[in-house]
This record gives sequence, C-alpha cells and structure tokens, in this order.
Amino acid sequence: MAGFDDAPFARAHRGNVPVVGAIFAGSRLDGVLIDRVRRDGANAAQTIIRMINRSKFAQHLQLIMLQGVALAGFNVVDIFKLHRELAIPVLVIARHRPDLSAVRSALLTRVPGGRRKWSMIERLGPMEPAAGVFAQPVGLSLEEAAVVIRRFAVNSSIPEPLRAAHLIAGAIATGQSGGRV
Repeated sequence: MAGFDDAPFARAHRGNVPVVGAIFAGSRLDGVLIDRVRRDGANAAQTIIRMINRSKFAQHLQLIMLQGVALAGFNVVDIFKLHRELAIPVLVIARHRPDLSAVRSALLTRVPGGRRKWSMIERLGPMEPAAGVFAQPVGLSLEEAAVVIRRFAVNSSIPEPLRAAHLIAGAIATGQSGGRV
C-alpha cells in the first residue's frame, strides 16, 4: 500500500513541489518515494505512475491512497488514469467533505486548464462518508474502502500511509515534521 502527499509550500510559490510516497507492507513503513509535481500543473498522475513503476515496490503494491484529489495546489490527479495504468485500486481520502462549489469556482476562474480539471473531479462523484472520513474509491467498493481505512487508521482518522507521507513531506519542506495530518 502507498500513501502520497505533497509538501507544504508558500502561497506565492510557483514551480515544482515535492511529493512523497510512503510505502507500507501491512503496518510497517517499508520505503519512501520522492519526486516533484508542478504547482497547479497537470502532471500529478503521470508523476505518481512513474514513481511507482521505477520503484522496487511496483510489483507488490495493492492500493494507492491520496489525501485529497489534488497535489501542489490544483494539480488534480487523474484517479482513473492511475487505476487504469497501474491496475490497482485508488482511494482518495479527506478529513472533511470538500466545498465543491468553491473548488469549481477556483478552477474555472483562476487555474490554467481548470475546465479539464473540474471535469475529472466531477467524474469521480461526491466524497462519501466512510469510517470517520470521506472517501472516493476507484477499483474497490465504499465498504472495502471503509475496511482499509479502519485497519490503517491507527493513530488518527487518517490511515498510516497517508499520515507518514504527510509527515515526511513536511520535514522535507520545513526541516521538521509537524502539523495536523
């Protein structure tokens, strides 16, 4: 299982943002992948696919988790492309239900390629409650997603692969981990 998250960045930052993949074998952190995606760009799915395919973990991964559907601002991840090209389920998780009207407005008025990005988000459908968080599963049912979330949400409501990716990404950006996961 792999959880991916981006590093924090300054609001005025333009350019690339680090992305971390935390690879777990059961409850054990087994490896870390690091790459970069463009702030508000369109390369998040392809970058994650490349990170996984070039890694020694590719043959063993059974699930990809993302904390939210976008990395590095509005670099919306094409979840269906991830699922199709890697042939493994993808689970998007959020602590709170996103404000889709605000996301739509921002994408359509301020983000390059916003219409295409909004159509990817619309295609995923709404996030559904699952095991104390909100989820969008692709390649597994909502019930299966809830089982995974419960199994791996050991120290918070967020599963450990996402929590670890968040902490590592924060340390890369600021020199230390911290903040709410």
